[in-house]
Amino acid sequence: VCLFASVSGCKDFDRDTFNLLEGEAFYFVPYSMNKPNRHDEEFTWYRSSPQFKNISSKETERVHYHGGALFLLDVLPDDAGNYTCQEIRPTGKCFNHHVEIGVFSTSYREDEKLTYGEIEDSDDNKEIACPRVVSNTCETLTGNFTWYKDFSLLPGEHEAEMWVENATKDDEGIYTCICTWRHFHKVYNSSASRRLIVLGERACLVQNFLPNMSSSFIAGRPIKLNCSVYCGKNVAGRCDARWKINGISVSDIHSDRYNQTTKTVIENPSMNTITTAILTIGKVSAKDFEDEFECIGIGFYSVKRTTLTLKQRGVFVLFFCVFAAMLVKCFAIDLALFFRPYLPLSKHNEDNRVYDAYVVYQTQKMDKATEETLSRFVTDTLPSVLENKCGYRLFIHGRDDIPGEDRLELVEDCMKQSRRLMVILTPGSGSGSEIPDQCPTSPQAAVLGGFDWQVGLHHALIQREMSVILIQLGDTGPQGYTNFPPGLQHLILKSAPLKWPESSRGAAAWNSRFWKRVRYLMPATPAKKCAQSAIV
Repeated sequence: VCLFASVSGCKDFDRDTFNLLEGEAFYFVPYSMNKPNRHDEEFTWYRSSPQFKNISSKETERVHYHGGALFLLDVLPDDAGNYTCQEIRPTGKCFNHHVEIGVFSTSYREDEKLTYGEIEDSDDNKEIACPRVVSNTCETLTGNFTWYKDFSLLPGEHEAEMWVENATKDDEGIYTCICTWRHFHKVYNSSASRRLIVLGERACLVQNFLPNMSSSFIAGRPIKLNCSVYCGKNVAGRCDARWKINGISVSDIHSDRYNQTTKTVIENPSMNTITTAILTIGKVSAKDFEDEFECIGIGFYSVKRTTLTLKQRGVFVLFFCVFAAMLVKCFAIDLALFFRPYLPLSKHNEDNRVYDAYVVYQTQKMDKATEETLSRFVTDTLPSVLENKCGYRLFIHGRDDIPGEDRLELVEDCMKQSRRLMVILTPGSGSGSEIPDQCPTSPQAAVLGGFDWQVGLHHALIQREMSVILIQLGDTGPQGYTNFPPGLQHLILKSAPLKWPESSRGAAAWNSRFWKRVRYLMPATPAKKCAQSAIV
């Protein structure tokens, strides 16, 4: 095909490109030339780049031309470049034939640039044809063929084509045909190579997979429909999937509501080929529930069609789902407490700690009303519900202290034997220095200043051995929790304190909302029911 007319009025043909091995010979007649065996006067060969050079027609020259044919004998690296043959026919018509030549050393003979494509199929018997540039040379100059596999001689192969019978993976490799020919009593070689790739056995089977046919959809919502097509084994490039709506291809429907994308996956090592067409509908309309969607699978030899219609999800079903979700959200704690007895308890049975919770609270710098509220909650309400009615075992300072025992050692040991840290917050809990972040100056100050707070926060924040339950008595005031120590503020941010509704009717009942939330945070199985170990 003519590309353009040059300034001289000659018509230019497409450029041919060849990569040659250094030391071989190259005979070439442009494929676009009808009759190359005319007088030399009708042809002029020259190298146009990298440096302009006229080509001689003397056949004794290493580089010359004869008629329309170009001869490069004993190719050198300097022969690389662009060559042009200007053909002027007796009618006066002018044509330019172009060829680009690259030259490589023999160390590059396995490079893909020096091969003429791949032979890749799953046929049992493979035909390997000598590339045209070399087969034309042998045919025109009456040369002899020799074949090599991975550059080792294949005896008995002297034709332009060779066959590999019952090909296996062992037959893969680079097959090279060499034409040996004579010119002016000298022998020259021209070679060309092709790579053979043996595919596994091909299995062609088209099978469509659609979304669940019983699925229903909601109007106004976006949806995605997958048309997955299984085409078999070793059929890459021959597997296609597409959607049609009412017999019209989605690609032909000019609407922003529909978008179709495809992807092909070749599984290893099975080499199964699956192509999926994904149809996205931006917003399902009433019309979509009346349309017919067709999934089309196109394989190597066959086409399979499967139809799908959309079903609208009932409003009652949607309402029921929303209502059920709201119920679960509102009664999640009740459900968890209800099913606790039926869940596996192996993890809890391995926990041999003695106490379910270590109760931490502060008694200093509080007004009388707050002190009475705290005392009533810690000594009466808390043990009455969690210990007497729920079976939990608590360690509470003042009630469970052992007279004469070292206070610091008692706090440390009992804290290690507790599964939860229960912190009772009061309006004065964050004031003063009763809950310091730093170590106290003396053991006595530590006891009075909140050593149990420090140990508890250390176990919860640093060692992460205990879960924390925060209970707030009274109102924290306008400052909120800002006057609390940083460690305690961090725990409050992670889990909001449970507010004790003392004035609420029925607050002390074990099945009130407050105590359900406390029980939900407590261990599933009380320590009294687990295997206990004594504190040494």
